[in-house]
Amino acid sequence: MQHFKTLSAYIDYLNLPGSEHPMLSVFSAIGEGFLPCPKESSPPITNDCYSISLKKIVKGDLNYGRTKYDFANGSLIFIAPRQVLQWDNAVVYKQKGFSINFHEDFIKGTELAQQIKKYSFFSYSANEALHLSPKEEKQIESIVKNIEIEYQNNQDEFSKDIIISQLSTLFKYANRFYERQFLNRKELSNNLLEQFNLQLSEYFESGQLKEKGIPSIEHIANKLSVSQRYLSETLKKETGKTTTEHLQLHLINEAKNILLQPSKSISEVAYELGFEYPPYFSRLFKKREGISPTEYREKYRMN
Repeated sequence: MQHFKTLSAYIDYLNLPGSEHPMLSVFSAIGEGFLPCPKESSPPITNDCYSISLKKIVKGDLNYGRTKYDFANGSLIFIAPRQVLQWDNAVVYKQKGFSINFHEDFIKGTELAQQIKKYSFFSYSANEALHLSPKEEKQIESIVKNIEIEYQNNQDEFSKDIIISQLSTLFKYANRFYERQFLNRKELSNNLLEQFNLQLSEYFESGQLKEKGIPSIEHIANKLSVSQRYLSETLKKETGKTTTEHLQLHLINEAKNILLQPSKSISEVAYELGFEYPPYFSRLFKKREGISPTEYREKYRMN
């Protein structure tokens, strides 16, 4: 897989015009004109750059990680360094929007370098892009215009600080708009919760718990074609519980059924549920139920 260590090498690979700064490129077609078209397709590649893009009137698919994303109007996409990218026939003439790319070293030593690690949308899959309302789109575009103006100006000692400040503002707005998207997309969240529960049920019923152990959240997220972080945050917004907590609830409910079989010891129950260490199962059960597995079994017998 080809990897690009510098922004200029990545830009050259895309067949785009050279940038005004060795660590920053800004392509904007918010008003008049159109964005330059990159190369039509690419095998999987990686680079050391952050990318933020909003492209409209675009056709074609972009593979981001394991997910294929169909470009849509008003969709804002965030890509972190070393994410795997691949696209096919993603070029059409007359593209609108913007594309900002900057090398991770561009913000090194700044406050933004620490802040950007907290923005989870950089670890979302592309099909979890931020879908902007017309009003939100205008707000983002106004920030990009400010970045573009500074980018096109003759560079001086203030240029970098101003651009980084504008980038920080852009990310804060994006964070706000993502919160709105989580709240407004309840139907998607409910469906995701249903699919998550279905995946767990199928895994449990297939006997894989005993054979392969407790499934990882990453495994379930991959089955649902979403990122692990997006899955957890979506369920957290909708139910107040993380994916780990939902998984644990499934395990405890399954444990209750097995504990009703008096012929099995607590250790056998733990192993059947995929726990490598029975004491951990007992601690988890007591944490969730307030009583130990043994106490639960005795209580049920009494009833």
